[in-house]
Amino acid sequence: MDRFQEMQVFIRVADRQSFTAAAEDLRIPRATVTNLIKRLELRIGVRLLERTTRQVRLTHDGEAYYHRCVRLLADLEETETSFRDAKPKGLLRVNLQGTLAKHFVMPALGDFLAQYPDITLHLGEDDRLVDLVREGVDCVLRAGSLQDSSMIARRVARMEQVTVASPAYLQRYGVPLDLEALRSHVAVSYVSSATGKPMGLDFMLNDEVIEIDLPAIVSVTGADLYTGAALSGLGLVQVPRYRIEQELAEGRLTIVLPGFAPPPMPVSVLYPQSRQLSSRVRVFAQWLGKRFENAPYTVGD
Repeated sequence: MDRFQEMQVFIRVADRQSFTAAAEDLRIPRATVTNLIKRLELRIGVRLLERTTRQVRLTHDGEAYYHRCVRLLADLEETETSFRDAKPKGLLRVNLQGTLAKHFVMPALGDFLAQYPDITLHLGEDDRLVDLVREGVDCVLRAGSLQDSSMIARRVARMEQVTVASPAYLQRYGVPLDLEALRSHVAVSYVSSATGKPMGLDFMLNDEVIEIDLPAIVSVTGADLYTGAALSGLGLVQVPRYRIEQELAEGRLTIVLPGFAPPPMPVSVLYPQSRQLSSRVRVFAQWLGKRFENAPYTVGD
């Protein structure tokens, strides 16, 4: 293996904090990974990694060497791609929010792979904000406003949101006609996976976002549970309209307070700030942007 390959192995070990996980990601024997790191440290004359029985951590010198390797390999890939006009290739690890994957990504994923046949995809599904570097993920697709200074977000869409309830709920609590009427209502509480705290309901009033916290008799942490609780008459919920269009058409959910609609929900591709954007992530983000361009219930800026 050449020096660039040694750097690639070193970066993966540092990211995953594990020789075993790095070997599995790179599909090479663990012994090969161990020997490559030993040879690299011997060649440059410094210790790059601290090994313990539980984890692998970068040394001070390893931290500096890691950032230089990341920049160098990203520049090399970008240079070769631009001069050869070659399509991106290699493994792309992506984590998708479940309902976005179901409605917008999976139905057309074959088109992406046909366009970029040298890319191999490894897909995961989650609602939580994964640790991209620690878990070896290249990028994630998420909905909502995400506050994480270690991530770069590339917005690909803004989705229309609505406040809805079931007919059974509205029969019991009445139909609210303004925000003041919400005093006598309850909501299904959605607990954020990022903060662990329940999220309030947001309403637009005179171009301002008004957050209202309503009492709740049930709290959930998943998108399907959130919609399911509304269908069971357990409270008001706010969801992207695309997610419950069938329930609206069938009359199982009803839009309330249409004049005070929630602000649009941003949908973004996120990747680590510490990394230069690889060509694989770049083309995947561009493809996602086109997928959402003409999607139903998206709104302009």
